[in-house]
Formats: sequence, C-alpha cells, structure tokens
Amino acid sequence: MGIERRARFRIGDIVRHRIYPFRGVIYDVDPEFANSEEWWNSIPAAVRPSKDQPFYHLFAENAQGHYNAYVSEQNLLREDDPRPIDHPQVQETFSALENGTYVLHPRARH
Repeated sequence: MGIERRARFRIGDIVRHRIYPFRGVIYDVDPEFANSEEWWNSIPAAVRPSKDQPFYHLFAENAQGHYNAYVSEQNLLREDDPRPIDHPQVQETFSALENGTYVLHPRARH
C-alpha cells in the first residue's frame, strides 16, 4: 500500500522558487510528476528533484518577464512578498487576491 501524499501548497498560493529568482501563483497541482521525460532530462542531474512528490503549475514572473513554470514541491517556499503576481493569465483565472492568496473565478473551478 502506497503512502498518500498531501500537497503542501494549494491553488491560489503565492510561492517562490527555493533556488532560482522567480515567484508565482499556483494554478494547478499534480500529485506526482506528470510532465515529459524530455523535460525531466533537461534538468541538471545535480538538482533534479524526485518524481514522487507534488508538482505545481505556476503563473510565474521574474526580472525578465512572465511565463508558466512547473516546479516540484521541494523547490517551493511560501512567498512573503505581498505584491500581486503581474502575469497576464492571473486575471483570467483568479477573481481576487485575499490575505495573500488568490481566489479562483467561479467559472475556473473544476
């Protein structure tokens, strides 16, 4: 019998990467790795995370701009910076920022 893993972060949480200088808002969660092997192998082996943990889809931003990121739980930290995420897809997916957490638009809920 496998161990049930519970995601540490939720959709709407603002997080930052533990190593790389970017922050973002979570818009989806995979209970374990669900990307391509090509993507997996593109990560340097020395910093490649385990596949058996939650992975998060983020609307991310850094000094160079906006993008979507896919990040393992072990590489995320809760963001202390209260500023909103300035990614163009945030307003399409979330209706408000309340107490440091984004609230999904009712139409975006599954």
